[in-house]
Amino acid sequence: MQNAFFDDSLDKDAIKRRIQQIDSGKVGLYSIGLYPGSIAYNCAMHTDGSSLMLAPRPGRDLMGAFSDDAIAGMDPEHLETVKRMAHHPQQGAAATNGLADLIQHCDLVVLSANSNHIDQDVQDACALRTELKREQVVLACLAGSFSHDHIRNESYVLCERFPNLAFFSGFHRHGALRNPVDSFTANFCHPNALTALLGARMLDKISPNIQVSPGIHNIEAQYIKAAKNISSIFAGFGHAYHRENTGILPTLLTLLLDQCIDQAATVSMARRDRQRLYGRQPIALTELGYGVQRIEAALNRGGDMEKVRDHTFAQLTAMVADVRGSMMQPVSGSPTRNFQVGQILAERMRVHQRCPHTMEELQDWCEAAGLPRGGLEGLKALSCWPQIVRNYSILVHDASMVNLLYMAVYGKPSTKDIAFSVMTESREMSNYCQESVRPTHSRKYAEALQSLDNPEALDLLATAVIADNARKAALDDTFSDDQLGQDHVPAYLQAMNVIENVW
Repeated sequence: MQNAFFDDSLDKDAIKRRIQQIDSGKVGLYSIGLYPGSIAYNCAMHTDGSSLMLAPRPGRDLMGAFSDDAIAGMDPEHLETVKRMAHHPQQGAAATNGLADLIQHCDLVVLSANSNHIDQDVQDACALRTELKREQVVLACLAGSFSHDHIRNESYVLCERFPNLAFFSGFHRHGALRNPVDSFTANFCHPNALTALLGARMLDKISPNIQVSPGIHNIEAQYIKAAKNISSIFAGFGHAYHRENTGILPTLLTLLLDQCIDQAATVSMARRDRQRLYGRQPIALTELGYGVQRIEAALNRGGDMEKVRDHTFAQLTAMVADVRGSMMQPVSGSPTRNFQVGQILAERMRVHQRCPHTMEELQDWCEAAGLPRGGLEGLKALSCWPQIVRNYSILVHDASMVNLLYMAVYGKPSTKDIAFSVMTESREMSNYCQESVRPTHSRKYAEALQSLDNPEALDLLATAVIADNARKAALDDTFSDDQLGQDHVPAYLQAMNVIENVW
């Protein structure tokens, strides 16, 4: 997938003209929903709307994602400006824009559909670019979930399948975007630094209250968005269920944030274009706002330092702020929809004294509370979780919180009981937070078995055998290990055992 503002021309004058075209070009938002609709309204509040075009998906109402109360609170003149953005004159009447109109008249098109439609939208947009001979229109997405290939039964990050697809997002509350004095920060990420710089400038110009910074980490940014949406559910649960146990909340929220970032740092190492990402840029990353060129973590394995994580993306301030903000209970207004799912989960678990029987029951609880299941990206991402863990080799101790949430929703009845105890009892929750982040011993010994020619590995296993023999000698002959039933094992350890055996 080619996705750049420039062709292969070496004509300097032609490139100068193209830069000027881009600087005065339009941004298009296709599909429309609550988030892009709110951005459009923010643009209408502060500008004449001439830099932004909208195109709703066929059969979709332009403002259909907003409640009647939200629309009633909007300024009629601003609403008219938003409506003008979505229409063009045709034979003396106003015709609704389509995706083809955006590609024909815009230089940057953001495909704003969620995970239900985004894969098909990318393919359709690429085909239209070719058909309309508009190959230098840059395409971006903002889908906040993982994609799933039903034929191969695989889940993945869309930007990894399309490495040159741009990703645009940042922290937002829809009400804040409709507040004339509030502001919003975002990142526009594309693996080519110049494309990222120009695209961020175009988006930054649509409203003075929307500040957009460039970045090259599109895959990591999209992964964070999906993982954050899952984690936001747990954060909402924690705020609601443990609102009287305030000691556990800082630990829980810190762990959710750290694990989102550590997971993305692992995903970053799997990038097929990783060396090109850093080694073949036309400008230095520090010119985009990165503090340093690269931040890597390494582990000592067998005497050699092996790179295991790439944290360079963590310099994308708006993306990290998105994770933090989505896990906060706002002082005013409503939290994010995924956070509200967690609040509903806490309320129903308190009433029923159990985890939801199925994902469908949890979705029913959400719909009964006024949250349509079609927009709950966190729950969609959670359904893909086991495949994502395997696909990107996410370590158990880097994902213990999401693993626990998955266990509570998709586990067997017996494991749901364990998850319920851990999630609802403050002491169990704090113990789980502390212990589940430690690397599992099983991995340590499994690696030793693969390296018996290494004296350190052999010594480790021999020490374990000696310790086991000493333990047996110290036990009374009449004592049976079977007497240590699950009833004697704390719930948080039972949960860790179940998760480690599955993942």
